Amino acid sequence: MDHSGHGMDGMNMDLPPFTLGRGLEFGGDPFFLVGCLLALGLYGWAVVRLRRRGDAWPTGRIVGWVLGVLTVALSMCTKLNDYGMLMFSVHMVQHMIVSMLSPILLLLGAPMTLALRALPAAGRGRKGPRELLVGLLHSRYMRIITHPAFTIPLFIASLYALYFSPLFDFLMESRAGHIGMMVHFLAVGLVFFWPIMGVDPGPHRPGYVMRMLELFAGMPFHAFFGIALMMASEPMVDTFVHPPASLGIEALTDQQAAGGIAWAFSEIPSVVVLIALVYQWYKSEARQSQRADRAAERNGDKDLADYNAYLASLNARGR
Repeated sequence: MDHSGHGMDGMNMDLPPFTLGRGLEFGGDPFFLVGCLLALGLYGWAVVRLRRRGDAWPTGRIVGWVLGVLTVALSMCTKLNDYGMLMFSVHMVQHMIVSMLSPILLLLGAPMTLALRALPAAGRGRKGPRELLVGLLHSRYMRIITHPAFTIPLFIASLYALYFSPLFDFLMESRAGHIGMMVHFLAVGLVFFWPIMGVDPGPHRPGYVMRMLELFAGMPFHAFFGIALMMASEPMVDTFVHPPASLGIEALTDQQAAGGIAWAFSEIPSVVVLIALVYQWYKSEARQSQRADRAAERNGDKDLADYNAYLASLNARGR
């Protein structure tokens, strides 16, 4: 295969040397551009619908969703997408953002909860979008694809099985293949982090300690993958072996940079998710203690009366 700068659906990909400014220029990939605009539009519609009804929706969730969509747009709707076809390091930035940062932010936006609250019920005996969504959330399919026995191996295989097999080179031969791969990374990130984040309803709701264990079960493999790329003495992925001369880069150095990015990125989401989990745990404990206090207030007089009666019965027996 010739990866010297031409190909990729016949496009001439002789790009000038990479700089952050050039990478962040608008490059509007139509598929992701439409997807991002739809994601913002539908979420906005649902929030407005709730607010008109007099229901509140937390601002923090709106911020999470918007930032999540913007990180996808930043990775896929800029010239980073062009450079990512030719430079392993830029491709790895795209992969890490789309598979690890964007899913966390999107899930903090609680889109399923919002949809369930915003969509109207179809009425007795009929099935509308809301009923279909509820059915999907409780389906056996969802139970399987959000189970740690499925999500953790999938998360790991998305790195090793893809990059170290001919499949990666095949997908990178076309823009459609590249876009399909990025959609896969986003989907894998969403199903991996969904049960761990626990903001939206889902088939699996493990306790907080189990969620932390799930989180840390996947992350070391990212670090090992990054280290493997950094330590390699020759290029490991055919697609990036012959970068165009116009970029002025060397394949092995660029691969080592990609490895460093994969290694560093494995830490960032872990910290973000851990903070979110500890905060959720704290809020959950606070809610439980409030409920217990309210129950104690409601039952307080009865409990006191029962206790006094018990003491009186002991007293009577003692006589």
